[in-house]
Amino acid sequence: MARILIVEDNAANMKLACLLLENAGHVALVAVDAEIGLTLARAEKPDLILMDIQLPGMDGMAATRLLKADPATAAIPVIALTAMAMKEDREKTKAAGCDAYIAKPLRYKDLLAVIDELLAASARQAP
Repeated sequence: MARILIVEDNAANMKLACLLLENAGHVALVAVDAEIGLTLARAEKPDLILMDIQLPGMDGMAATRLLKADPATAAIPVIALTAMAMKEDREKTKAAGCDAYIAKPLRYKDLLAVIDELLAASARQAP
């Protein structure tokens, strides 16, 4: 069971992500914008972050860059969630520091496979 922070401004997408994570045995922490997400990430140190890229105010890529620049949160894996599915968008999320990329609409098997893969890799790197 992992604690996963979901940063998502769309209520339907948030509800779906929470349901998928909880059904897979994870604990979902929620933030409706990047600022709240940054605060929660720093305070709660989740095992993984699902980051919507298009958020009101600060976007998900800017938030990810801040997380990855902070030694306290740099090791937390971040999965970009976006409706933008072009090759250059994937490259932009990687340049911002995202560890993986999932296109919306969410396909639960794909999402859970990427989460499991990143959590396993993170566990291998932990001291």
